[in-house]
Amino acid sequence: MFSVDTYVHRRNELKKQMKSGLVLFLGNEDSPMNYPDNMYHFRQDSSFLYFWGLETQGLAAIIDLDEDREILFGYNFGVDDIVWMGSQLSMTEKARSVGAKESRSLGDLEKYLSEAIRKGRKIHYLPQYRGDNIIKIEKLLGIHPRLVNDYASEELIKAVVALRSVKSDEEVKEIEYALEISYRMQTEAMRLTRPGMYEREIAGLIEGITLTRGKGVSFPIIFSIHGETLHNHGHENLMEDGYLVVNDSGAESLLHYASDITRTFPVSGKFTPEQRDVYEVVLKSQLDAIAAIKPGIKYRDVHMIAAHTIAGGMKDLGFMKGNIESAVEQGAHALFFPHGLGHMMGLDVHDMENLGEQYVGYDEHTERSTQFGLAYLRLAKELQPGYVLTVEPGIYFIPELINLWEAGKKFTDFINYEKVNTFREFGGIRIEDDILVTDDGHRVLGKPIPKTVAEVEAASSR
Repeated sequence: MFSVDTYVHRRNELKKQMKSGLVLFLGNEDSPMNYPDNMYHFRQDSSFLYFWGLETQGLAAIIDLDEDREILFGYNFGVDDIVWMGSQLSMTEKARSVGAKESRSLGDLEKYLSEAIRKGRKIHYLPQYRGDNIIKIEKLLGIHPRLVNDYASEELIKAVVALRSVKSDEEVKEIEYALEISYRMQTEAMRLTRPGMYEREIAGLIEGITLTRGKGVSFPIIFSIHGETLHNHGHENLMEDGYLVVNDSGAESLLHYASDITRTFPVSGKFTPEQRDVYEVVLKSQLDAIAAIKPGIKYRDVHMIAAHTIAGGMKDLGFMKGNIESAVEQGAHALFFPHGLGHMMGLDVHDMENLGEQYVGYDEHTERSTQFGLAYLRLAKELQPGYVLTVEPGIYFIPELINLWEAGKKFTDFINYEKVNTFREFGGIRIEDDILVTDDGHRVLGKPIPKTVAEVEAASSR
């Protein structure tokens, strides 16, 4: 945990942004894998962690804005629990550890909320993503499960997004700790991968690294020779000479802050000339995008910088043709770059995405595009100092997408399908780093991980 003062400060800042009523926070519970006593590793809700810092199950909390009260709800464990779980802090001790003056039994929560409802007081809560907490809301507030998220408080969502988006120095330090783990994950994968191995042999090894240094992975590892599938979580392929492998993976620090790094490297340790050519286009697009990051620029504009670099590079290689400005404006480049440039990052690898991308990545001044590719951009709004975000352009040859566009004679003025079809088995390339927006520009977080062709080949030397 951070210091007591950190959590007190965060709750005080939340109070300043809220008008009246009660703010209800529900912590997470254990989730069984295949029977009740066999659990997935527990992960606390990120907003509960942000404001209350406690990682144990069975907790809820209320900030009573009108009465200026902060109450932690839970239960004191008995001897039977302690036999299985070890010594546990009392509720009084838990509340004191995060600067809350009151603690109550979890059974009192329903009574407290019922009294507030009887008096017509507003109860604010965040959107829920777990079924058990949706059922809790139904029990506590009498809202049908299908409607629970319809009644989530927009005022609270906007306040939480405003606070969590701007990372403090101590949060950035946690992210950089997670990035130290990512450095090992990426460099070990490059060093150990070789033809004749299965993807799972490396994927399992790098997940083990996250468990020895932190709290495990920040999302299921993407480690695949089929990098053209953007979120490919399978690890069953045999890696052979001539393939590229995409390693998109991340770790959680001991306080659950995320890293998210992607590197692409040849299974053999050496790029072919064709792989090198496409790789250099992706790398240039990433470097161009990173160089543009500063306060006040919209991230959509940074995305478009990367898109123009990719389109221009693909024209130079013969995959695209015609006027590149028009090609990008119409979205022809999305055949190769069909996703957004990046996303916010913090306690969630896609930070606060459960609260709604329209609040996290967009605002009243920035509307989501409906154009293929650009529509998937998770972060588009103006950047501010303290934001931590990812920059992850890519180039992919997706056979099904190529078939669809070619059959529909789509963008024939801009795409050289004859050349594209010779690369149908190429796979994909993605390169990703984590960036802090500073007062006057940006900073690439973490120790530099091999990224140039020469660096990657040196790290992959056998």
